[in-house]
Amino acid sequence: MTRSPQARAVILAAGLSTRTGAQKLLMSFRGRPLIEYAIAAARRWRPVLVAGAEVARVLRDRDDITLVVNPEPQRGMAHSLALADAAISPSDALVVLLGDKPLVTEALIAELCAALAEADVAYPVHARSGAPGHPVLFAARTRRRIATLPDGDTLHVLREDPSLVRHALRSEDEGAFFDVDTRAELAP
Repeated sequence: MTRSPQARAVILAAGLSTRTGAQKLLMSFRGRPLIEYAIAAARRWRPVLVAGAEVARVLRDRDDITLVVNPEPQRGMAHSLALADAAISPSDALVVLLGDKPLVTEALIAELCAALAEADVAYPVHARSGAPGHPVLFAARTRRRIATLPDGDTLHVLREDPSLVRHALRSEDEGAFFDVDTRAELAP
């Protein structure tokens, strides 16, 4: 059996929350701040959390995350990922979570990490629709391509690169596909 590579979690939490009108990651979802779910799921992988100024102010004294501030959140997820990439040993794989996906579990992350042993990229796909989900894992050997991503929400470019060995894990796990985009989705 192939051993799973060492991985570090990256939580992207620098979004501007324009559809909610306020920083959604600090709003309550099922009784606690939305961002707390990603932190809890990723704890085993020593998360590096990339945040904008407002989220960073709230999380700055935490000892269960490595906090990286993104001073230019308007540049998108790819820029946040590049900041995290620079803060993590190049020999580690990256488990990339989005801060607004509260139903991702430690078990889902572990299952994807196991799949990464044989691939450059691993991610869940919905068993019926084939839609891709999160988290997305990038092997250490794939990370050099992060710096080539254009600004914006362009992580899919790397995930879908046909030159990479990809493992699409068929899943019906709601956590891989549910995210919070509006205030209505924050309601219990």
